[in-house]
Amino acid sequence: MAMDKKQVEEIVRAVGGKDNIEAATHCVTRLRFALYDESKVDTESLEQNDLVKGQFSSQGQFQVVIGPGLVDKVYDEMIQITGGERASKDDVKAVAGKKQNPIQRAIKTLSDIFIPILPAIITAGLLLGINNILTGPGIFFDGKSLVDVYPAWKDLASIINTIASTAFTFLPALIGWSAVTRFGGSPLLGIVLGLILVHPDLLSAYGYANAVNEGTVPTWNLFGWHIEKIGYQGQVLPVLVSAYLLAKLEIFLNKRVHDSIKLLVVAPVTLLITGFLAFTIIGPVTFAIANGITSGLIYIYDSYAALGGLIYGGLYALLVITGMHHTFLAVDVQLIGSQGGTFLWPMLALSNIAQGSAALAMMLVLREKKMRGLAATSSVSAFLGVTEPAIFGVNIRYRYPFIFGMVGSAIGGVLLTMNNVQATSIGVGGVPGFLSIFPNKWGVFFIGMAIVLVVPFVLTVIFGRAKLRKEDRNADQATVAGGHTTSAKSASGTTTTNAVAEPRTRSAAQVADEPVNTLEIMAPLTGTAVPLEQVPDPAFAEKQMGEGVAIEPSGNQVVAPFDAQVAHVIKSKHAVILEHASGLQILIHVGINTVSLKGEGFNMHVETGEKVRAGQTLLEFDRKVIEAAGYPLITPIIIPDGQDMVDRVEVTTGDVTSNQNGVLKVHLKG
Repeated sequence: MAMDKKQVEEIVRAVGGKDNIEAATHCVTRLRFALYDESKVDTESLEQNDLVKGQFSSQGQFQVVIGPGLVDKVYDEMIQITGGERASKDDVKAVAGKKQNPIQRAIKTLSDIFIPILPAIITAGLLLGINNILTGPGIFFDGKSLVDVYPAWKDLASIINTIASTAFTFLPALIGWSAVTRFGGSPLLGIVLGLILVHPDLLSAYGYANAVNEGTVPTWNLFGWHIEKIGYQGQVLPVLVSAYLLAKLEIFLNKRVHDSIKLLVVAPVTLLITGFLAFTIIGPVTFAIANGITSGLIYIYDSYAALGGLIYGGLYALLVITGMHHTFLAVDVQLIGSQGGTFLWPMLALSNIAQGSAALAMMLVLREKKMRGLAATSSVSAFLGVTEPAIFGVNIRYRYPFIFGMVGSAIGGVLLTMNNVQATSIGVGGVPGFLSIFPNKWGVFFIGMAIVLVVPFVLTVIFGRAKLRKEDRNADQATVAGGHTTSAKSASGTTTTNAVAEPRTRSAAQVADEPVNTLEIMAPLTGTAVPLEQVPDPAFAEKQMGEGVAIEPSGNQVVAPFDAQVAHVIKSKHAVILEHASGLQILIHVGINTVSLKGEGFNMHVETGEKVRAGQTLLEFDRKVIEAAGYPLITPIIIPDGQDMVDRVEVTTGDVTSNQNGVLKVHLKG
């Protein structure tokens, strides 16, 4: 699509004018604005602009989707029109972050800290679940565990328990690494700080209560100041606050200490001061605060169990939408560390299943084949603990399945809390969640699973089909009464048209005169191909840039899906645009928001203008770097809008091997 200067001027006007733009940048697909006042945005004007494929606001940034290849030209023209300065992604991110209220910023900070360490915590949870099966009494034998009946398994269970409990035993080290990284300090110092707080010379936090009762708590005597010599195993707040202090102190010293003596001064002084304050002030104060919070939650749980289950179980899905669910990760970890179990995680697992059940029910309600496929695949994802595809792709879109999912989850939450169902660890949410539950409560948990499977499913099907029949009747009545073309919105979200007048069709001869050539695009990555709707980014999921497919990669290489010329290599190396001999272009975009990595973790093997053969390696990426930064690896493959030669696109999903399975079939106009 050609760019018109007036269209760019309209974009500037639509976002409130140049005086409303605090900072602006762009990535491979969209303009990213930090605006002074988002209420000034004229969304209707943006929708009518041919350059704009979509728009949305996320984390303080207002994003206008333009599409690959054209967005950089639009951005250059916009800078000339506004006279503004070019900004980096980090600049806009920093400005946008200031727009968020303190609660939003705190939630985002916790999310940034805990998401990178989730794989270790979840792995530990699953292994502890296996250990529970081996050592839990009454699961297979009356009053005895598997290792009691078969002692040969005892040491195997012991090894599994050691491996599994390591992540929780040294949790402060994990949090220290992630938190110090988030606050801008040295990750290595964060790890050392965490290990200091769980040093074996200290009294373990797990034995603190008994030591208090026995009067045997060890202390340090600092010139008459007696400080308890305790560790902070399983604690969250002490290491979070200490990590913040460490990062800020390190940054302060780095700016003021000469390069020649930095190695001798910065790290030793930073660790010494932070460690001393952690043991003398930060640790004792935050330890008391954390125990106070825990005691408050336990009081509510003990005194008003049913009400707590109703509220948390019912509203957890809303927390997912707002992002606040990440906050409760810290609460779960704190409860496990101080009490040996959490009553929140079991309700989370049931909430995931409930939303999956509601999404699955939409298969029996929706008419559109593509949406039925999304309902099926996203429900499986929710059953395995990842609810975002089901919630954002299906349930929120139609509202009533989301509500019925919350209803089923609330009922399940009441059942769990009234029967004191707790989890020994954080594991995989959804159906595998039973592995984290204390084995003597499996029976109740399975009843709860039955509730959240049946209630949302049945209510969604009954209501959805009734709604569908009502809309069909209204559409038929309107058609008969008016005698002209009318349209009605179906439950699938698509517009169906009924016309009395003779439809305009093409003859067989006309169709024959319009031959369609087909281009099959092979998978550029090995993994699992899924519909675009499952991509956790509105610009891709809502197909604002064009049709396509996404691949959850199992490897780390992207290859050319056909013989092509490299039309454009993105500066941050996370995306590339290829052009086929027919003129068709495709965009391969590795990960979501990976532009923020500025090329870290990516190795591009081709250059703009280079000709490549099918199967040739285009780029490689480091999965660990991307996952540690908290970015999804899911990779969209897009046929950008505005290519006149495209007639239609067919999508194939499922397990694929790079350059062996076709994922897109593009029908070209003759």
